[in-house]
Amino acid sequence: MSLMGIDVGTTGCKAIAFAQTGRVLARAYREYPLLNPAPGRYELDPETVWDAVRDCVRKVNAALDDPVTALAISSQGEAVTPVDKAGAVLANSPVGSDMRGIENANLLRTQLGEEHIYRITGQPVSYNYSLPKIMWWKTQMPDMFERVWKFLCYVEFVSLRLGVEPVIDYSMAARTMALDSQRRGWSAEFLAAAGIAENTMPTLAPSGTVVGRIPENTARELSFASAVEVVVGGHDQPCAALGAGVVESGDILYSIGTTEALLSVANECSPGLWQHHISCYPHVVPEKYVVLAGNYTGGHLLRWYRDRLAFEEKQIAAQSGIDVYDAITQQITDQPSRLWVLPYFAGSGTVEDDPQATGAILGLTFETTRADIVKAIMEGITYEQALTIRILESLGLPIRRVVAVGGGARSQTWLQMKAHILGKAVQTTLVEEASTLGAALLAGWGTGVYASLDDAVEQTVTRQRQFEPDAHLSQQYQEALDIYQTLYAMLKPFYQRTARGARA
Repeated sequence: MSLMGIDVGTTGCKAIAFAQTGRVLARAYREYPLLNPAPGRYELDPETVWDAVRDCVRKVNAALDDPVTALAISSQGEAVTPVDKAGAVLANSPVGSDMRGIENANLLRTQLGEEHIYRITGQPVSYNYSLPKIMWWKTQMPDMFERVWKFLCYVEFVSLRLGVEPVIDYSMAARTMALDSQRRGWSAEFLAAAGIAENTMPTLAPSGTVVGRIPENTARELSFASAVEVVVGGHDQPCAALGAGVVESGDILYSIGTTEALLSVANECSPGLWQHHISCYPHVVPEKYVVLAGNYTGGHLLRWYRDRLAFEEKQIAAQSGIDVYDAITQQITDQPSRLWVLPYFAGSGTVEDDPQATGAILGLTFETTRADIVKAIMEGITYEQALTIRILESLGLPIRRVVAVGGGARSQTWLQMKAHILGKAVQTTLVEEASTLGAALLAGWGTGVYASLDDAVEQTVTRQRQFEPDAHLSQQYQEALDIYQTLYAMLKPFYQRTARGARA
């Protein structure tokens, strides 16, 4: 037998089948476009996403000798899809960085109070979450809104297409900004303020709950060789934390992908977190919370460089047969860059919580090279997470170890740089796709393959390598971080003026 984890991301999805020991048996990945139909709008076509998921599942099953007996799904948070009673998609799904909910987020802040919202949901008020976007549909697309049966995040949407009830766990539900995270139920107060009926939200259940078996006709279509139980998964970041063994207080998960996130495990939520716009909500691990901060630009900025500027690197990659990202990153040196990149190409992310902020490259001269720009991009993305670590430590939250996962964790060059900038050792795990492994572990735990999640982690998670910071370089980077921390304040008047001009 084998266990399958499915991960639905912002720009691609993957399916992986694992042995009980955590060994990868087969994998498949499909990319899909992130649509940009209007300024500030970023959305996915759910049918395109489902086609990609279906293709990945079929490819994995075709390569397997050991049939899948259970699966679970992890997904990006926030992205939400309205469906009718027949399960038909009524609109594309805006992702977290989509800005159409800004006015509604401000309305909720005024009506309910920022601290009150955080105390109930564990989320700082933001346009990123699902609730403000659903409110946008209510005012801008009222005819469609009246036809909605359920608003589904991608864990539930894929579950529905697999033929089972679209059940949402607490970690995914928290990313809607409508969950009472302490009570583990939908907040009637917040849904009423948003004008959304509670019965249009999915049924809640803990991660690891078995919700049903894939119907025979659907299983045949997806090339499953045996009956498959679907188990409730969760938000991709907590799932990745589980898959990386980040389950105890003081553990830090550094997720390096299209977006970047820093996740710390806590036994309870610190009251000081809300002042720094840092989320605190249920882990997929029972009785634990995750403390999450991030930047929506992340590795997407390296993709921007690849698509817009890396003409020579593409040629080098094609001629030498190496990955284009390796061609991009191999040109950098160990020394801190002479440039500064503010990675706010999709708003500022957690630390400043400013959706109007935009990216900046400072320090350009006629001597600036592409290598300088690449290095500064990689540094700027990492500086954001270093600022978060400073905040967590200032609040007395312990940081015991840092574990890196995601596509960016394949770059030893970047991981070594991150260790220097963070001033902390950075570990990697044998399985890079931690979110899919975390989902598979939930599937195994839910169906009795593992006695507990601790047992699952012990059987499957293997540390691979540790990158140690150099004391001299770390000192240089800490001094550079002090300067980086001032850049947003320096540019804030420009952002405010630009925002006023856009509204005018």
